[in-house]
Amino acid sequence: MEMVVQGVSTRKVSEITEALCGTSFSKSTVSMLCQELAPVVDNFRNRPLARHYPFMIVDAIYMKACGDGRVKSRGLLIATGVNDEDNGEVLGFKIADGESEEAWSDFFSELKARGLSDVDMVVRDSHGGLKKAIQRQFHGAGRQRCQTHLSKNLPDKTPKKLQSEIKSSLTDLYNAPDLKQAKDRKQQMLDNYQDKAPKAMELLDASFDEITTIFALPQAYRKRLRTSNSIERRRTTPPGTGYTDIPQG
Repeated sequence: MEMVVQGVSTRKVSEITEALCGTSFSKSTVSMLCQELAPVVDNFRNRPLARHYPFMIVDAIYMKACGDGRVKSRGLLIATGVNDEDNGEVLGFKIADGESEEAWSDFFSELKARGLSDVDMVVRDSHGGLKKAIQRQFHGAGRQRCQTHLSKNLPDKTPKKLQSEIKSSLTDLYNAPDLKQAKDRKQQMLDNYQDKAPKAMELLDASFDEITTIFALPQAYRKRLRTSNSIERRRTTPPGTGYTDIPQG
């Protein structure tokens, strides 16, 4: 069960147990044993959220999952929170077919039903369905767009010969000591690259307010809350290693 929790596919579990113990467990046996995890997972997913989480980070990761007799790509919607003592915690997760507004909104409703309230800021990517669901469910909260996602999107709109220096300038903008200097650095980028990389600068200008919401926070909080990358790093099944048996619902 520990191997499965750490992201080892059922096929590889069989191979490992045979190498270590001289006995091979079939994939069906491994899946059956892992059913004992279901109550533990359910208790964790449904526990009351009694603490205050002023900051919430949300994202989705995709993986191949076995369900309904076939393997298909499923999305795992994940929310982590930072409480008043600056400790991070996984608030919840939910299996979905995609990142529609309805899917995210249902997930947020479940978190709120368990006690989540008074969220001051939500860190997220630019997915349209997610943005609409946050606006509906956390209307008064600040919304910080993931800077890492923007850093990945910007090169797609930048001539190859300029990608390195624009990336460096963007990092410099992210690390500005305050919002005023961030605005100055954005303007400098627009002045330098408006004619050379117009599409990239259009994206930067349109996204600026969303990627700089964290400047309203003390310096100590900014690095942790400027990206949702921490969720992607929690991925348990690396691409190409097999599929995960994910309970439906």
